[in-house]
Amino acid sequence: MPSNSHYNKGLKTLAKSLRAESTKAEVRLWCEVLSKGKTGYTFLRQRPIDNYIADFMCKELKLIIEVDGYSHNFKVDEDGERDKNLARLGYTILRLSDEEVMKDLANVERAIHAWIKKSQM
Repeated sequence: MPSNSHYNKGLKTLAKSLRAESTKAEVRLWCEVLSKGKTGYTFLRQRPIDNYIADFMCKELKLIIEVDGYSHNFKVDEDGERDKNLARLGYTILRLSDEEVMKDLANVERAIHAWIKKSQM
């Protein structure tokens, strides 16, 4: 594994269990938008990066997509710190709510594709 991926092998077991316990919103985003190169890029699910596990990560784009459920309403400071630390490693973090993914997937997909297109300019 290249050192610039910031892969944390110590979190591999936890990441695997999180994949098995994915939320409905995470499964929907994966199946309908991010899997099998549908964006033109490879995304990985529940990827250990530094001291965190990203819901979805694309190494090539240095993009992390987080799908936040209700519990994240109480983790604003924690999530902000996490985002700052991951940004220092060169990643961009897109945060989506469970509700956005479940009720407005078309706009979520447009936002992801728009970010990808903008990043290529």
